[in-house]
Amino acid sequence: MMNQESMEWLSQWGQCQQQLWQKWLTPDSGQEDLYLGLGQEWLNLWQHELSQPDRVIARQLAWWQEQLQLFEGMLQQQPPIIAPEKGDRRFIDPQWHSNPWFSCILQSYLLACRHVQEGIDQQPGLEESQRERLKFLARQVLSALSPSNCLATNPELLTLTADSGGRNLVEGMSRLREDLARSGHQLKVAMNDDGAFELGRDLATTPGRVVFENQLLQLIQYQPATNEVFKRPVLMVPAFINKYYILDLQAKNSLVHYLVSQGHTVFMISWVNPDQSHSELDFDDYVVDGVMAALDAIEAATGEREVNGVGYCIGGTLLTAAMAYMSARRMKRRIQSATLLTTLLDFSQPGEIGHFLNPATLNAVEAQNRHRGLMDGRQLAVTFSLLRENQLYWNYFVEGYLKGKSPMALDLLHWNGDSTNVPGPCHTSLIRRLYQHNQLMKKGQFQVRGTGLDLKRVTAPAFVVATKEDHIALWQPCYDSGQALGGNTSFILGESGHVAGIINPPGGKYGHFSGESAGSADAWLEGASRQEGSWWPTWQQWLAQQNPSTRVAARVPSAGLEAAPGRYARRRLDRLD
Repeated sequence: MMNQESMEWLSQWGQCQQQLWQKWLTPDSGQEDLYLGLGQEWLNLWQHELSQPDRVIARQLAWWQEQLQLFEGMLQQQPPIIAPEKGDRRFIDPQWHSNPWFSCILQSYLLACRHVQEGIDQQPGLEESQRERLKFLARQVLSALSPSNCLATNPELLTLTADSGGRNLVEGMSRLREDLARSGHQLKVAMNDDGAFELGRDLATTPGRVVFENQLLQLIQYQPATNEVFKRPVLMVPAFINKYYILDLQAKNSLVHYLVSQGHTVFMISWVNPDQSHSELDFDDYVVDGVMAALDAIEAATGEREVNGVGYCIGGTLLTAAMAYMSARRMKRRIQSATLLTTLLDFSQPGEIGHFLNPATLNAVEAQNRHRGLMDGRQLAVTFSLLRENQLYWNYFVEGYLKGKSPMALDLLHWNGDSTNVPGPCHTSLIRRLYQHNQLMKKGQFQVRGTGLDLKRVTAPAFVVATKEDHIALWQPCYDSGQALGGNTSFILGESGHVAGIINPPGGKYGHFSGESAGSADAWLEGASRQEGSWWPTWQQWLAQQNPSTRVAARVPSAGLEAAPGRYARRRLDRLD
């Protein structure tokens, strides 16, 4: 008979299953259209298959031959006929390879994955974009169905459950219930221990004061660390899709701390975490009431009208749009240089995000934005995690819910889990005006409050940094984005990805590539040379050259409104419901 603890676990499991199904089977407005669109794509593919019965039969025969070969090899203890790709950590437990039964399960799964992907690859009559999207969607399904994600087919989980008497499942169930309660319409798997870090104590610790605030932002001025500073302040514009403190994690890896220590007066925009009161805001508002308002506040605080701008991710797009807006309106140039970190201006190569940009998905998301007024940051977080589903979603699912392990205490993961909403109109502008229509690259088409923008009129020097393994902003279009500007552009290609390649302080493990401008990204890379270590010192040398030679006395921020990081940064998404 089952003991009381087992009965309680089964009851909790049933409740969690019910909640999961409710999330998927009661879609919000717009999601019905999305699910119908996905279903139609698979139906079209299946109809293609049925129209070629000879091809279907040949592929099924090949499939059965592989399965027979697999079972024959298992019985005769022959070497595996297929193996996981290098770096696939789902199957690192030795039992996947030493135990014939689990080796058979693993190989059968890998053969199925190959069979499905090859079937899509070989399917005639598909446009390349449609083919890649179907492969991406198939990969999502296949990754979800991996035997590593199931207790009954994962030898490591079976051993752990037997050794712990099922304690791992009890702990995991508790974590699953907590995450379900915090999730939106999709399960947002916890990657980090929320209680391990506190803003202002462990993260975002560089001393400073909030010196300006409006409905969109708080502006932080940081305490100087040198007696004299460069005359021209630095304005940092982070992405509004996440919190600013990715640029100010801990002193050892804080880009803010580094700049302050080098003698810069640093200002940081901390975007509000939007609620329904912000549901009318568009991208234009982030340009004018965001970046432009910050420039005025910096002038009020320091007397300096000119700054050096730094933008990260979509924050770099905002910064550049503000520069183009001022140029189009024939304003005197106030941003004298632009540093663009993993920033897209040319959205013609969106990478794997492009798989979400087909008409059915765009229409569904736009309808959802109109209905809610906000794009739920929890949904955005899941979307970005699914771009690398086995590294950023299913591995945490297994670790947390099936192994019952506590999430890691890692500063980057804490920031990654601290999601923000995006106003519906602004999110629609991102997916329509930028990603779908690539308007910034077309003279006059992208408008900010009725003013058409021309990137060639942005003539200030630019320092563009991309990262080689970035899957969100591919390095080649980042390079092309810099070339679209009208001034002199320096380009650095960092190692690693979208976050780790940027947050790579001196002494870090990643190097970078530098070289002279060339006609294309590939031509640039051919002529580039690899440098050991961080790109930060190279950038600091460039940034110093963008300043007048005379330094001024250090600027101490006023008491302002409150201490950094400020209440906008502390406002968590799960407190907005």
